Amino acid sequence: MKKQIFDQWVKDHQQEIDEIRQAAHELHASVNQTYDGDKPYGIHLDMVASTVYEYGYLVCDDENDLLPLLFGAYFHDSIEDARLTYNNVIQYALRWMNEQQALTAAEIVYALTNDKGRTRAERAGERYYQGIRETPYAPFVKLADRRANITYSCKGKDEVNAHMKEVYKKELPHFLDAIDAHSSDIRFSLPEVIINEIRKMI
Repeated sequence: MKKQIFDQWVKDHQQEIDEIRQAAHELHASVNQTYDGDKPYGIHLDMVASTVYEYGYLVCDDENDLLPLLFGAYFHDSIEDARLTYNNVIQYALRWMNEQQALTAAEIVYALTNDKGRTRAERAGERYYQGIRETPYAPFVKLADRRANITYSCKGKDEVNAHMKEVYKKELPHFLDAIDAHSSDIRFSLPEVIINEIRKMI
């Protein structure tokens, strides 16, 4: 897929994308969710989506998948953190997509929703990662999510961000292996350029 074509798709669907972004921002604000303590959670959502804008052409070769992919980026935490159900997510997606697209979008969000658990390891165990590996575009969106968090932690100067940088560094080999579907289907791919960026940061 040529980036120029992907960028044109984005331009052609800019109105829907802007509405998806706004809806995601408003949703997280409505439950008073913040990022890094006191910042609007939309900062994180925009960072995740920025990876899709930049590298989506490497995983998406069907214009019908563009809106589900970006929806997945903007709504990836909506079940886990913003109190939506799976059916709520589908209803949101149907505002901008047909039924098949909405299902694709909801499956991405569902795959990226942590399991119940008392610890970080329990919430992101093998069943969680299996769901990501088996869902089109979920490995890419999860990688974009991790890229966003690592980028932010590397820029942060406080103790919490320094700690999380080390956590992400320690987890990286297992994380990359866990989300790698080892599939020839482009929708499951993990662009090496993003992985290399992450490795350089940490």
